[in-house]
Amino acid sequence: MKIISIILKSLKEQIRSYWILLLSLSMGPFFIFVYFLILESSKPHYTVLVASYDKGAVSGGQQINHGDKMLAFVENFKELTIPFTLKTVHDKDSSIEIIKNKKADALIIIDENFSGDLEKRKSNDSTVVPQVEFIGDLTNTNYLISAVWANELINEYSLWATHNKRVVQVKETALGTTGTVNDFDLIVPGILIVSLIMLMFTASIAFVSEVENKTIMRLKLSKLKAFEFLGGITAVQLIVGVLSVFLTLITASLLGFHYTGSLAILILIASLTSISIIAFSLIIASLTKSANEVLVVGNFPMFLFMFFTGAAFPLKSDPWFTIAGYPVNLQGLMTPSHAISALNKTLLMNMDIRSIIPEIMALLVLTIVYFLIGGVVFKHRHLKLT
Repeated sequence: MKIISIILKSLKEQIRSYWILLLSLSMGPFFIFVYFLILESSKPHYTVLVASYDKGAVSGGQQINHGDKMLAFVENFKELTIPFTLKTVHDKDSSIEIIKNKKADALIIIDENFSGDLEKRKSNDSTVVPQVEFIGDLTNTNYLISAVWANELINEYSLWATHNKRVVQVKETALGTTGTVNDFDLIVPGILIVSLIMLMFTASIAFVSEVENKTIMRLKLSKLKAFEFLGGITAVQLIVGVLSVFLTLITASLLGFHYTGSLAILILIASLTSISIIAFSLIIASLTKSANEVLVVGNFPMFLFMFFTGAAFPLKSDPWFTIAGYPVNLQGLMTPSHAISALNKTLLMNMDIRSIIPEIMALLVLTIVYFLIGGVVFKHRHLKLT
C-alpha cells in the first residue's frame, strides 16, 4: 500500500529533521520544569503578628490568660494546612510599620479584657463580646487569606475555651482529587496540551517539505491519493504527539505530579488532540511553500493556541450559546480548550469517559473541519496537476 510507503518516508524525514523533532519533544518537559521552578520559588507563606494586651482573669481561684493560651492553641492546631506563622510583638506602632513594608501580612491586637470577657461568656453572659482587632492592607490577598484563617482559629479557640458547640457544622467534600492537588498539579493538564501544540511546527514542515524539496511532483505522478499522502504523514506525527505527552507526563511525575486518572483516556485525548493539531497544521502548510515560511507564519496560530485556550495559563470567556448544555465560545473554536477541559475532568477530578463526551465530540467536529479546509486548500495549491 502507498500509505505504508508514505509513513516510512515521513518517518525517515522526521528523523533527519532531528532538531525540529527535539524541539517538539522537549518543549512540554521544558515548560513543566519552568512552571515547577516558578511555583517553588513563589510558594505563599503567611505571617501574622500578634500583640496581646490581655491582663488575664481569675477562674476557679486560678489566674488564667486566654490571650497566651489562644496563641499556643493556634500554633498547635493540627488541621491547619497552609504555611501560617504567628509572631508575638509588643509594640503596635512598630508592628504597623512592618505590615506597611510587606514584611508581615496581618496584625492582631488582643484586647486587655479578652480573658475576662471570655470567662463571662463561659458563664453564659451573652451581653459581653471579647474584642480582637485585625490590622492590615485590605487590598493585599495575603492579608485576606491570613485574616480569614486567623479569624477561624480565634473562633475555634473561643468555642473550645467556653465549652460551646458550633451552631452549624460544615462538611466539605472535595470533587475527585481536588482536595489534595497543589498549584503544580493544576497546571500540568494545560502543559500536556502545550506539548501537543508544538506539533504545529513539525507537522506543517512535514507537509510543506514535500513541496519545498520538489518531491511532491513525483508523488503526483505516482497517482498518489490525497488521503494516502495526508494519512501517512498524520500517522508519524501522531506518534510524535503521543510520545511528547508521555515525556511531559513523566517529567511532571518526577517533579511531584499526582497522576490518578485513566491512562487509556489520557491516550485517547492526546491522540484526538494530536490529530486536530495536525489537521490545523495542514492549513498552515497549504498557505506556505517552505519550512522558513512555516516558522514565520506558524508563530501566530501557535501563540493563539498556547495562550488563548488556557494551555499556558488559565483563561475563561463568556459563552456565546450552549449546545445540550455545553458552552460554545471563541476559545472553543480551538481544539486545545476542549482537550484541557477533558484532562482536568479526568486527571484532577477522576471522572470517567462519559463525562468528557461533549469534549470528545467537539474535538472530532473541529478536527474534521480543519482537515476539510486544509485538505481542500492543500490539494488545490500543491497536489493539483496542471
